[in-house]
Amino acid sequence: MPDLPRQISLREVGPRDGLQNEDPVPTAAKIELIDRLSATGVRRIEAVSFVRAEAIPQMADADEVWQGIDRTAAVRYSALVPNLRGARRALDAGLTEIEAVVSASDTHNRKNVRRSTDESLDDIAVIIDEAHQRGVSCQVIISTAWGCPYEGDVPVPRVVSVAGRAVADGADSISFGDTTGMATPSRVWSLVGEFRSAYPDTALNLHFHNTRGTGLANVLAALELGVADFDASVGGLGGCPYAPGATGNIATEELVHMVEDMGIGTGVDLAAMIDAAADAERIVGRQLPSQVLRAGPRTRTISA
Repeated sequence: MPDLPRQISLREVGPRDGLQNEDPVPTAAKIELIDRLSATGVRRIEAVSFVRAEAIPQMADADEVWQGIDRTAAVRYSALVPNLRGARRALDAGLTEIEAVVSASDTHNRKNVRRSTDESLDDIAVIIDEAHQRGVSCQVIISTAWGCPYEGDVPVPRVVSVAGRAVADGADSISFGDTTGMATPSRVWSLVGEFRSAYPDTALNLHFHNTRGTGLANVLAALELGVADFDASVGGLGGCPYAPGATGNIATEELVHMVEDMGIGTGVDLAAMIDAAADAERIVGRQLPSQVLRAGPRTRTISA
């Protein structure tokens, strides 16, 4: 086995990326879920997204959720912003970490935010500057990093170029998003390798979906390259809007279960995260895809 990180950092994205793909749930339920997740030992939570209510009604109560949660000093909370208007809302609300998003695929970016990738990057440069003026960090998320539902494969040089523009404009870190679960381990090695060669000093986060069953395999491939920062969603909460019926995000408890068994620390209480997954399942009113939620950890035994 190659040398693997001894510790990884997890960002729990269920309250935003997960619930954004579900039928709208009450504000109080969102607050309850975030507060429960804050008690699991996870150190980072993507809590809300500041978007137009008509565009994503599931996030229409972002201000109420942000004001209503019981913020824990040990947890860093962040918000995703699609444009400068959303960024200013997040900054005015008091967020200290924001994530600006752009698609490597021009077609997907136009479908998503009705502008070209280059136009979004111009906007993001302003977002980064305003965030830094207020002492706020800004990560740039590159969506469709491993493929686009409209264009198919997105060339690695194209993805690295988009990320490079964000780095040049001052992004504090980069995240590559596998928007519809098109990544495989060999493709992870290729993109991460090219990006690390070009920008070895830039912090990197990876966001995998399990749409085609390769989510945890992709995590392992990234660990072999030394990546130690991942997104995951409690219970596997969320879906994939471009692949109806398919699962979306990798489940936080499945990721924790796997890497902890490999001797890689997460700081997360697995039992508490499984309980949070059960709570998430109750909130959305459907069975979530997490297998660890169903079967429990490998150490669970039954009476003979």
